[in-house]
Order: sequence, then C-alpha cells, then structure tokens
Amino acid sequence: MIKLVASDLDGTLLQGDAQKLTPRAIELIHELIQKGIHFVAASGRQYDNLRRLFDEVKDDISYVAENGSICLHQGKVISRATITRDLTARIIAEIKKQEDFEILLSRQDACFIENNDPAFVNHIVNVMKNTTQVVEDVSKVEGPILKIAICNMTEGPHIVDKYLKYLQDMFGDEIKVVTSGNLWIDFIAPGTNKGTALQNLLNLFNVKPEECMAFGDQYNDVEMLQLAGTSYAMSNAAPGIAYYSTYVTDSVEEVLEDLAAEQDY
Repeated sequence: MIKLVASDLDGTLLQGDAQKLTPRAIELIHELIQKGIHFVAASGRQYDNLRRLFDEVKDDISYVAENGSICLHQGKVISRATITRDLTARIIAEIKKQEDFEILLSRQDACFIENNDPAFVNHIVNVMKNTTQVVEDVSKVEGPILKIAICNMTEGPHIVDKYLKYLQDMFGDEIKVVTSGNLWIDFIAPGTNKGTALQNLLNLFNVKPEECMAFGDQYNDVEMLQLAGTSYAMSNAAPGIAYYSTYVTDSVEEVLEDLAAEQDY
C-alpha cells in the first residue's frame, strides 16, 4: 500500500516550460492527503519557490528542495547539507572561465545571481519567481551554500552535456555533478541527493521504501527513483532514466488519479 508520493517538478509534474501546476494536479494532491497519503515536492528548486507553486496545499505537504540539500516538513528543517567555502570558490572560478554559463548560488534564504544576461535574470526573477538577490560577484556571497547551479540559455542540451562531462572529471571526486533539466547543471552538496533527503522523510513518517511512489525525469532523480518501491520515469526523460524506474509514464496526474481511485476500494 502506498503511503507516500514524491515527485520531481520540472519535466515531471510540470511539463514543457510550465511554471504553474494544473488545477487537477492540486486537486489530486489534496485528495491523496485527505486519504492519508503524504506528498513530497522533490526538486532542484528553492524552498520558497516550491511553497509558492503549491500554495493551495503548501502547509500540508513536505519538501525536498535544492536537489536534496535541504528537507523540510511543516516549516521545520529535517536535514540540510552545504558545500564548503573552498569547494564553492573553486567551482565558481572554473565556471567563470566560460562565457556561456550563468551561475546561481542557493542559500536557504535566497538564490544569488549576477546581472550579466538579461534573459537569465528575467527567467529566474520573473518566470521562475525565485526569491533572488542580484549581486555584482557571486564569488563574494557568504555561505552556507546549499547548491551551485549553472545554466546555458542559448546553446541548449548539446553544450550542457559536453560541459557536464568536463566538470564531472574535474570535481566528481568531491561533489555530485548532474543535469537538472535540459539547460542546467547542478552541483549538489556532498553526501546528499533527493534519495537521502527522501529517506529522512520516510524515517520521520515511519514509511517503508516499498510504501513509497516516486516520479522523475533527470539524473538528479536517480537515487529517489531507486529508493522508492514503485517509481516512474517520464516518457520524455533523459536517456537512461527509465533503467532506474519501475515504470514509464506520460503523465504524473494519470498515475495519481489511479492511485486515488485505488484508495476507495
């Protein structure tokens, strides 16, 4: 019996470039909660952003934010991991050698970006609606840093995949470096991921992995998909993600509808 559902957002519960959940998705989540099933928003997005997305049920769900670097339930931090000052500085210095990538630093209170590319700033501030501080130099931002993310707004997945391999070779022994959507590369705080954060919530709620259902589409979802007893990769997921999941689906909402209906029997 499923007692907890965890879902990624971008490319999973949010399809395409959507920045808003459908009314049906909110209804289904509310229905599952009413039936005693926990819901976890598990994303690379910041906590503030997730609460705004799930406004109608924001106090009734749990959050795995910043790709697992921080996990919260009812406003209480369940777990948090950070990137050391030295490693943060070395990653930023390396990224700044490239002209094609913008840098976003995540702290618990806000994300920090530079004002280099108007399209990037507009995307973070006005499209994603992050709690954001625009600074002159992100290398001067004080910690603790939860996550470092870089984005290429112009050249797309090809350049991202190529640069990902380079960064993994350079920093992979110290920190997890993964794709997060088609345009993003994320550096996730050492020792954590969506799976480790989700396990903390399973422990909190006394839920077994086999009683958990998870959805994802990128390599930052792999550990979460592996942890859950029932997992779904999206049909348009990154190549290879289906290998780590139980099933493949076109729609999270369709699966949640079936799950909600099962609870009535």
